[in-house]
Amino acid sequence: MQGKGVIKFFAILLAVVCLYQLSFTWVAHKVENDAKVYSKGNPEREKAYLDSVSTLPVYPVFGHTYQYCLDRELALGLDLKGGMNVTMQISLRELVTSLSNNNQDVVFTQALTNAEKRSVTEQKDYITLFVDEYEKLAPNAKLAAIFANSNNQDKLKFNSSNSDVEAYLKDQANTAVQQSYTVLHTRIDQFGVTQPNIQLQKSTNRILIELPGVKEPERVRKLLQGSAKLEFYQTFDNTEVYGLLNNINGLIAAKNKTAKKDTVKADTAKAAQTATLAPKDSTGAAKQANSLINKLKNNTAKDSAGLNNKSQLADQAPLFAVLAPTVYQGQDGQPQLAPGPIVGRAAQKDTAKVNNYLRSADIQSVIPRNMKFLWGVKPEKGTKIFELYAIKLAGAENGPVLSGDVINDARADVDQQKGGFEVTMYMNAQGAQKWKTVTAEASAGANKQAIAIVLDDNVYSAPNVQNEISGGVSSISGGNFTQEDTKDLANVLKAGRLPAPARIIGEAVVGPSLGQEAISAGLLSCILGLVVILIFMVAYYKRAGTVAVVAVLINVFFLMGVLVSIRAVLTLPGIAGIILILGVAVDANVLVYERVREELGLGKSIRIAVADGFKHALPSILDANISTFLTGVILFLFGSGPIQGFATTLMIGIVTTLFCSLLISRLIFEYMLEKGWDITFSRPWSSHTFKNANYGFVKNRFKFYAFSGIFIIAGLISMFTRGFNYGVDFGGGHTYVIKFNQPVTTEQVHDAVDATLGRGTEVKTYGTDKISINTNYMINDNTPNADERVQAALIKALAANPATKINDKNILSHQKVEATIANEVKASAKWTIILAIIVISAYILIRFRKWQFSLGAMIATVHDSLLVLSFFSLFKDILPFSLDIDQAFIAALLTVIGYSINDTVVVFDRIREFLDHHHAKTDDPKVVINHAINNTLSRTIITAFTVVLILVILFIFGGDVIRGFSFALLIGVLFGTYSSICVASPVIIDFGKKDLK
Repeated sequence: MQGKGVIKFFAILLAVVCLYQLSFTWVAHKVENDAKVYSKGNPEREKAYLDSVSTLPVYPVFGHTYQYCLDRELALGLDLKGGMNVTMQISLRELVTSLSNNNQDVVFTQALTNAEKRSVTEQKDYITLFVDEYEKLAPNAKLAAIFANSNNQDKLKFNSSNSDVEAYLKDQANTAVQQSYTVLHTRIDQFGVTQPNIQLQKSTNRILIELPGVKEPERVRKLLQGSAKLEFYQTFDNTEVYGLLNNINGLIAAKNKTAKKDTVKADTAKAAQTATLAPKDSTGAAKQANSLINKLKNNTAKDSAGLNNKSQLADQAPLFAVLAPTVYQGQDGQPQLAPGPIVGRAAQKDTAKVNNYLRSADIQSVIPRNMKFLWGVKPEKGTKIFELYAIKLAGAENGPVLSGDVINDARADVDQQKGGFEVTMYMNAQGAQKWKTVTAEASAGANKQAIAIVLDDNVYSAPNVQNEISGGVSSISGGNFTQEDTKDLANVLKAGRLPAPARIIGEAVVGPSLGQEAISAGLLSCILGLVVILIFMVAYYKRAGTVAVVAVLINVFFLMGVLVSIRAVLTLPGIAGIILILGVAVDANVLVYERVREELGLGKSIRIAVADGFKHALPSILDANISTFLTGVILFLFGSGPIQGFATTLMIGIVTTLFCSLLISRLIFEYMLEKGWDITFSRPWSSHTFKNANYGFVKNRFKFYAFSGIFIIAGLISMFTRGFNYGVDFGGGHTYVIKFNQPVTTEQVHDAVDATLGRGTEVKTYGTDKISINTNYMINDNTPNADERVQAALIKALAANPATKINDKNILSHQKVEATIANEVKASAKWTIILAIIVISAYILIRFRKWQFSLGAMIATVHDSLLVLSFFSLFKDILPFSLDIDQAFIAALLTVIGYSINDTVVVFDRIREFLDHHHAKTDDPKVVINHAINNTLSRTIITAFTVVLILVILFIFGGDVIRGFSFALLIGVLFGTYSSICVASPVIIDFGKKDLK
């Protein structure tokens, strides 16, 4: 074997990298276990512990912080961790209406309505549909007359063509989507969840959001769907505010002291009377503030978890114990109050406490009415420290000096004079006049004031105003602005101008109990599958089987290490992918071992037989795995969420399988041969399995065609008459998984909910102790609290029967999908399957250079797809578990296609090999092909047996969430094995004729 040294080097390097990447998960879990031990079951105490150590080194030797390890641990999907998945769509109708200045023209309004109706069933974007409908209703009318105005005259003219207007509207739609993405990204940060995920899909005007671990779905819905509120505020300077904060600090300390002694509140009243706005001695105040900060630092150094000594400081200076005043060291070495609107800094974990202090009634009584405190939108770079701003309220209503609706445009630019990045802001005439007055006031005098840019009560930026700004064009720059910062700020500034609200069109809520159940079921099925496979390999292949065991274990280790290193999210379908990879890994070893056994049967030495076995098995292994890899690529490109997780696992697993099966296994065999070990590839009972088999697969092909044809025709009739059980992501609606307090039947649930939710409601068993309810009730209601009303109606309906009475805690998961996205998912699934068949057939054509092989592969994949679909339609209401058609089913179907091709390619490789050796005129291609099929029968049956065994374990122990998914895989593998032997290969005979000789 050549290149052994290089292979060993890469294997060791990969092992070290994987071990390092996996270690973050182990370290993070150790810290979390320590927190559980310390908290003794108190969730708040546990959270406080984790917050206190988030920035402390916990990783041995390298000194990585807990937060660093947490960001790099193995990420779990919602189906394993619980949480909420939301699909939001930007309301482009409201955007177009706004850009038209709320035009009330009848034709215009009708075109909007028609476009909205078509968007439910068609795949075109909303703007294209709107322009198309408008031109149908008013062929000679000009859209420019509706949309061109003084605010967009640089982009549209009154004589612009409809295509120009369409391009303008699409550009504004993309801008609105990007703005919403920025705003939503900011709002998501407020939930405090670990590893949130937000993805922008500009082509569909959608934003996909995953919030693992979030426990307040109602709050999420309200916050995500709220309108963006952009405002400009004047600010107070830190030197003006410190005295007030110092006196508030004393007020709180006196209040706490009084409460402890259980005496009258005389001290509190006295402290309140002494509260003033400005300190008499700002330098002395700064010294006091700096002293407090030093105490905090010293206290933290003595007690890294901040659990004991901190209480003493909290007694003396409760506010400054959690809010550090903003100071800097002057030229004389003395602390000084830092100028600017930032009046303090606090750790993220302490912001809620600061808010409670400042919002309490007695503290509010001493804060001037024209002052309020707001936090910065992001923590300081590389920390969890947030800045607190002092905002000056203006006017009789104590509001902002300017609202965001005066912004015409904002762009991320480069400062041509100073370099660096800046944002250029453009205002309308009304805003420009007001902005001139505001900036003149802020820039007057020696101390320049800052103007805070506030979105949803979070300060995005607070630039100092150097001069009066007239004309409505302003430049905003910051010393540490990055290009991304300026893009975000530009989007924020435009967010107040274009009212294009984002509404939820799909969501899934998974409770933590269901997630924990899924983890347990997934791990159990993984372990059982691994154990069964390893036992079988050793039992069947003896000592060579132990090599396969080692290779499979190394494969799983590499697979998990790579998944963690690329920050992949592990989902329940991903666990199913890992189990399936075990089957793929076994298949590669079986191919090699069966070849080695053939070479040994020819009388070759063990060393030569091993070398030739690997050599001759290589083409089959590569072709089979590449075709399956292509299936994974298509799944990754066109799937979403858990499906992408499954595809990622599948693709990475194929790569690690090839590395371990072809290289690591070979290294182990080379080592065993060098040591002179006795290597055996079979036991007495397994050495002659399917040897000299001579079944008439080709002769009986028409019987197989008849069986498949009858089954598929029956299935097609069922599809058109009975249809399928569509999952919520294909049919739309709400799906609830409920665990009742006592055993109930589907009939009892039906009787309780049909009168309220409608007789079209589906009620199905979900596992052994849960019920799944699928309903279209209020699915077209787009009001912000619609989902809460649906859930309330469901709970009220179930309460009619004492046996079915539940509360919110009984609902383990909830999924909602609107008809718009359901129709798109259907269309996407159809084209994904078609594309997979075409791509794989093209690959077969390139590899085998005969169209008969490609046609055989195409017919086999279509055949397998139709058989599985037919089965799911024919038996949809017969089997004791649901056979839903959903995205997970499509993933299973595509995996079946990949597996079927994997199987078929192995047989095709042997057919090609036999045809090359038997090409005389006297050789009958039918006999040659039948011999080739029988020659690979041992490998085909053994691989199918191991994969089926794994899928049976997954089906039984994998849990309710993926039972339908695993069953589709199981049925598909059986059909795929059948088609590769009985359909795909015989097809070559019927279409090959003389070309095969």
